[in-house]
Amino acid sequence: MVKIVILDSISQDGLDILASTPGIEYEIHTGLKGEELRETLMNFDGAICRSGVKLTKEILEGNTRLKAIARAGVGVDNIDKITATRQGILVMNTPDGNTLSTAELAITLMLALSRQIYPAYDSLVHGRWDRKAFMGTQLAGKTLGLIGLGRIGRAVAERAQALGMKIVAFDPFMSEAKAAELEIRLFSNYREMLPFCDYLSVHTPLTEETRGMISTNEIQSLPKGARLINCARGGIYDEAALVEGLKSGHLGGVALDVYPNEPCTDSPLFGMPNVLCTPHLGASTHEAQKNVALEAVKLLVDYFTTGTISSAVNMSPLDGKVLSEMRGSLALAWRLGLLASQMVKNQVSRCQINFLGKIATKSTTLLTGAFAAGLLSQASDGESNIINAKMLLQERGIDLTVQQSETLQLFDFLITVKIYSGEKETLLTGALFGNTMPRLIQVNEHRLEAFLDGNLCLLTHHDQPGVIGQMGTIFGKHHVNIGQMSTGRSSGEGKAISILSLDTKPSAAAVEELKAFTNIQSLIFAELPAENELPSWLQ
Repeated sequence: MVKIVILDSISQDGLDILASTPGIEYEIHTGLKGEELRETLMNFDGAICRSGVKLTKEILEGNTRLKAIARAGVGVDNIDKITATRQGILVMNTPDGNTLSTAELAITLMLALSRQIYPAYDSLVHGRWDRKAFMGTQLAGKTLGLIGLGRIGRAVAERAQALGMKIVAFDPFMSEAKAAELEIRLFSNYREMLPFCDYLSVHTPLTEETRGMISTNEIQSLPKGARLINCARGGIYDEAALVEGLKSGHLGGVALDVYPNEPCTDSPLFGMPNVLCTPHLGASTHEAQKNVALEAVKLLVDYFTTGTISSAVNMSPLDGKVLSEMRGSLALAWRLGLLASQMVKNQVSRCQINFLGKIATKSTTLLTGAFAAGLLSQASDGESNIINAKMLLQERGIDLTVQQSETLQLFDFLITVKIYSGEKETLLTGALFGNTMPRLIQVNEHRLEAFLDGNLCLLTHHDQPGVIGQMGTIFGKHHVNIGQMSTGRSSGEGKAISILSLDTKPSAAAVEELKAFTNIQSLIFAELPAENELPSWLQ
């Protein structure tokens, strides 16, 4: 049974879906902080949150059960994505659910600023009727500058154009052709765009690059009387610079829905003329709350029932059908990593993976992650998986390179891995027979066909008569049954390798007797999962 915890209040529509999904149960624990939050998360496989809860490094570290977090909203800055990834926790958001509501609020704030809606109403509340004091400005014919043309930025642009506004924008991930199709003038540098902006609205995440990106110098580049809107993330505008721009009269108005620290009830902007502030209402519509709840629930249900990964911020998307089709090849890559981790005894410095044949057309990113997860199985403090394995390798200073080619003749596809440890290079090649039978077909220069499951004994020995028989005699003497054996020889060197699948692990006495056998040059025992056994992240 998959257990999901609801950490912030979400729409009942989402809870109803969770309640009706077989194999999933949920509990609501809102308002948690500190150790109570940390301990609670230890008991759940998935979590749904909004912006109220802070999933910091301290909260997430050491959690070996939690598999996925769904943020009912766009921003994930309240989740430590690096720590989540290191722990192998998938982080997903809901980029579509509140798009229209947030875009409408941005337009609302522009209109309210332009027509002085709040101060005009406030004057009536205080018994004044003074129409001349509230002369406004129309939006039609004005130029709106947008920083960020994602879903919300484009929705704002579309609505502003319907009001007769011209649009200029900066977004490094928007092509000139697409911008022209949307009738948007695109700039390659946002500072070059600022002199054209009667209004400026930002629609980007808060990152080290965007924090304080609109400050004193940028404000001075805007036309006198420009109005600024922020429904994205607090901190993108330099608050002190906004105050200075308003006091000097250079800014015609500022409207904010977000703040550097929330909840925010005290700001130097509050109460200033030509300022309109709201308490983070971007997604505060019935429709948006329903949509983000439904979307967040669907993300977790799809992930836990079919393996589908959508809207992830720390993982490539993965369709459940594709996962089903790739399960055998992912298991092969994982088992090669498991075997390599037990064959290479010294410090690994780098790895190289070659994908050959049809497999090269698949998601090699997932396959690489599966191999890395297997390789780190002996080294990780917690379980490594396709989400965190490559990061863990990088943190250990292990360089991982990938090559791929569709050209292959004898097999549909192969995975070849090279592991470098000091001066030694270990090469393993695996193939998938049918859809579910991973096989090892090469170890260094030796070609063979061996199972990749259960108790394996890898022996390099002299290629001469009687050697294999004597090894079998030793195992028989110690009551170890050999279920399968594969032997490969190297050309011209008089050496061979034998891989034995054993029903049981050999005793210490059996191992010592094998080591004493002079015809054996090396001896490695490896313990792999049983046939068809999969890691939890691949089931």
